[in-house]
Amino acid sequence: MRTVEFGGREAMHIRSPVKPMLAATIDHIPPPQACPGGCRYEPKFDGFRAVAIVDEGGAVLLSSRRRTRLNDGFPEIVAAVAEQLAPGTVVDGEIVRWGDDGRLDFGALQRRHVAGRRRAEFAREEPCHYVVFDVLESDGVDLRPRPLRERRAVLEALLGGAPASARVIVTPQTSDPEEALLWFDALAVQGVEGLVVKDADGPYLEGRRRWWKVKRRITTEAIVGGVTGTRQAPESLILGRYDDGGRLRVVARTTPLPPSARVSLGEVLRNAGADHPWPAELPAGFAGGLYGAHPPIRYVRTEPDVVVEISADAAVERGRWRHAVRFLRTRSDLAPGDVPMFGA
Repeated sequence: MRTVEFGGREAMHIRSPVKPMLAATIDHIPPPQACPGGCRYEPKFDGFRAVAIVDEGGAVLLSSRRRTRLNDGFPEIVAAVAEQLAPGTVVDGEIVRWGDDGRLDFGALQRRHVAGRRRAEFAREEPCHYVVFDVLESDGVDLRPRPLRERRAVLEALLGGAPASARVIVTPQTSDPEEALLWFDALAVQGVEGLVVKDADGPYLEGRRRWWKVKRRITTEAIVGGVTGTRQAPESLILGRYDDGGRLRVVARTTPLPPSARVSLGEVLRNAGADHPWPAELPAGFAGGLYGAHPPIRYVRTEPDVVVEISADAAVERGRWRHAVRFLRTRSDLAPGDVPMFGA
């Protein structure tokens, strides 16, 4: 055992820093035989990935995917972990917040980052849950090399009997692809992004992208209001939609465009006039990511008269897609007035 520092401060005695196991994106739900030992399907919750470590003295460290300390931001989760998990336990999961409408509220998680002294107030007024999907250590025993099926049995023994009111809960899991498909469709109304697929025989490989994730996607339209790169050869698009007041609002940024799309879009986009409604630079949060977490977006404004079809996932916050969307094609048959309104 040795002392490891997280977030610039001495945290606790643990075996080693934990790098969460990751998932690669695929575009379909695989059959059970696609995974060694059979596939296990779990809902993909839209929240903050977090590893919770309870040391031998019962102290808790809650750390992010990048191993940033989260204790101050989520004191109610720290207290619940200390109450529900025994010393010598390490678990992996997602911090989530269900809003009053029953949907996942990612904005509530973001507010904790900038809340400062109000964090305790938010913990009382907007309490979060910790949905646990794996256990790495129990009673000081390293479970990482063991297959998922064994780790899941340990996890259910640790948390499976928790009451419905518990703040730390076990994520649902199934080996039935039909039930998984039902989750994929039915849980979308709660803001669940899709499914995570894991092999039942697989060990926990820190930092390795060996699980799969399948995100629910929609096809829709938006208006091009700007581009990164140049107008003649755009690298990505900044997209907008009009609100009820007739104002063009930023809703998304696309992933990098393929070469053919750069050529075709360069032929139809026009440089904007002086009356373009957007500023010369956009905050990073206007097109995915946390506000202030990245440099402002420098881009070229274009006349908002070109409509494009996009593919987007279900992660929407305050009318904007949090993740980059995919450009599919230009819709020359549609006018900006034919595009869904902001927030639709």
